[in-house]
Amino acid sequence: MSRELVWTGFMTLDGVVDSPGGAVEGHPHGGWVLRTPFDPDSFALKAEELEDTGALMFGRRSYEAFASTWPDSEDHAAYRDLPKYVVSGTLSEDALVDGWGPQQVLRTLDDVAALKQTDGGAIFVHGSAELARNLADADLIDRYNLLVFPVLLGSGKSLFSRTERERPGLSLRESASYGNGVLKAIYEVVR
Repeated sequence: MSRELVWTGFMTLDGVVDSPGGAVEGHPHGGWVLRTPFDPDSFALKAEELEDTGALMFGRRSYEAFASTWPDSEDHAAYRDLPKYVVSGTLSEDALVDGWGPQQVLRTLDDVAALKQTDGGAIFVHGSAELARNLADADLIDRYNLLVFPVLLGSGKSLFSRTERERPGLSLRESASYGNGVLKAIYEVVR
C-alpha cells in the first residue's frame, strides 16, 4: 500500500494558485485570499487535513517561503514536528532551517515515488505549483484538496500542467460552498 500524496491549497476561479497570502513571488495581485471576507467555516478543511497529515512536501521556493514564517508561528505549531520533504535539485541540506522537525531534500520524482512506498500517513503538498504540475505529470498525486476563491486574476501560476498526455479522471469526494463565496472541492484521482 502506498502513502497518499495530496495537493492542498487555495485557487482562484480561473485556476491561479500564485501568491495567495501575499506578493512573495512578485505577483501583482498577491494576497488575494486576504481580500475575500473571512468565514472560519471556509477554512475548516485545513484543520481537518491536519488529522490525516503524516508529512509535508514542498518545492524549493515554497519551502523557503513557508520556512521563513511557519517554524515560529503559533497558528502553524501543529506542523512543527511533522517530517518535511523538499523536492529540489538545487537546495542543499545545510540550507534547511533548524527547529522545524525532521527534514529531507528529495532530488527527483523517483525519490518521491519511493517515499510513497514507505510507511506513514498521507503526504500533503502545500503551494508548490511547479512541483504539483510535475507530480501530476508523473501520475504521483492521489488527491486534490481545493479551496476555490471567487477571484479572477487572469494571470499567474496554474496548478495544472498544459503538457499533452493522457490524463487520469477525477472523482468528486466532497464539496461545500460558504457564505463568502469560497468553494471546497476534494477530488480523488481515478486510475
